[in-house]
Amino acid sequence: MPHGSAREAGGGTGARAEQDAIIAALAPVVDGIAATFGSFCEAVVHDFRRPERSVVALAGSVTGRGVGGSMSEIGMKLLAAGDEAADELNYLTRTRDGKLVKSSTMVLRDSAGTVFGALCLNLDVTVVHQMHALVGGLAGVGPEPGTAPTTTFGDDITAVLDSVVDARQLRRNKPWHQLSRAERIELFQDLDRQGVFAVRGAVRQVATRLGISRASAYNYLAAARAG
Repeated sequence: MPHGSAREAGGGTGARAEQDAIIAALAPVVDGIAATFGSFCEAVVHDFRRPERSVVALAGSVTGRGVGGSMSEIGMKLLAAGDEAADELNYLTRTRDGKLVKSSTMVLRDSAGTVFGALCLNLDVTVVHQMHALVGGLAGVGPEPGTAPTTTFGDDITAVLDSVVDARQLRRNKPWHQLSRAERIELFQDLDRQGVFAVRGAVRQVATRLGISRASAYNYLAAARAG
């Protein structure tokens, strides 16, 4: 459950002005970061106050997004955590087109400690990983265990939300109509923890994706939050 919504970040005009100033100051920084690390780097500034189009500054091209694009699942998770959100550093994900990406997401706070955005660095380490596997094979060292989770990056929040819903649904190995009421409520609790419902229009979209009515989705969400 969110601990303070980024949509309500700061509340007053003074706090909003401070947050706007921080974002404005960081916007040119992403160009310098991308130029320093080269074509395999992407630097992004996110404004959590507008999750459907949170990308306000971007340099480089790793995830294929542009300014005005939406946040990813990682961003929605931080959004759900509110002011308790913490930096996510050096994690691996895989894009839908197969790139292996090493990322760090650093939350932005104003002087009151309110989380309102993030600075993200994405490095395409696909070639490095392939070389590591090749050298390891030549040296007789087996591949590292585990695989990076696939993450949806895109300009359209619809694709991101659908991906989150599908991933949570698939974990249960049963279609919606075979889930018990407790399992359905648990699914909505999981989606809520991921920050899905902080996005405008998410309840309608989740209902469509699951093939249920909007009223049913609201009822399950209310039960999930009550629980």
